[in-house]
Amino acid sequence: MIVFDKLWQTMKQKNISQYQLIKTYGVSTGQLDRLRKNGNVNTYTLSLLCEILDCELADIAEYKKDRKESE
Repeated sequence: MIVFDKLWQTMKQKNISQYQLIKTYGVSTGQLDRLRKNGNVNTYTLSLLCEILDCELADIAEYKKDRKESE
């Protein structure tokens, strides 16, 4: 499972709020909601976030084994 816990940490470090992502950079509220819920997002959104935050993909997303997969 891909989780986006690191995204929120990176945003805090870069002083970029969710409000700024929406108003300044045009990220949709739906995309932010999917990120909060660790849902499916497209690679365009991930690329855009890396560009906005001037970071690598590993700074915003992480793969974690699903508990069901590890059993």
